[in-house]
Amino acid sequence: MTETVTHTVRNGVDTTTLFATLDALKAQPDLARFRFRATNEWIRGSHNRSTIKDFYAAGGEDTSRDVPFTLDAGEPAILIGEDDGPNPAEFLLHALAACVTTSLVYAASARKVPLTSVSSTLEGDLDVQGAMGLSREVRNGFEQIGMTIRITGEAPEEKLREVVQRGVDRSVVFDSVTRGVPVSVDVVTD
Repeated sequence: MTETVTHTVRNGVDTTTLFATLDALKAQPDLARFRFRATNEWIRGSHNRSTIKDFYAAGGEDTSRDVPFTLDAGEPAILIGEDDGPNPAEFLLHALAACVTTSLVYAASARKVPLTSVSSTLEGDLDVQGAMGLSREVRNGFEQIGMTIRITGEAPEEKLREVVQRGVDRSVVFDSVTRGVPVSVDVVTD
């Protein structure tokens, strides 16, 4: 007997696969362990490039990506750079926006909420005196980040707000930024 599986795609998300993945993780929680990696190489001045390709997932190395992603970073001229790419603080804002967006789209898809549009605007305030070593009283990082999410879809306002909150609640980057994460630094000299 042949079994037919019908895939339902909602908001560009294959919800059949989404629910199958959730079921697999519930049955085997050890498959939920992931390790993402990035390597970074200094080019010159403030210009550097990160490469992202393989990662550990579901009990083994995932090598499904044929080509690595590369991300160039730099600084604007006012911070002694040459605008070779967004600066790392801007990448953090991008990562936060992208993670919350993906999480809320998955939440909407799982809850059968058709979305029309999702966009966000983020602003992070910081005083560079800390990062430039001019003041020990000023922190190196953002003092605060504001995020505005615009969402439209075929659901009442309270349901749209619910999927946004679910996206915030399930975002890896939101959690990492707001709750902090230990970072260890090893140094190798040649």
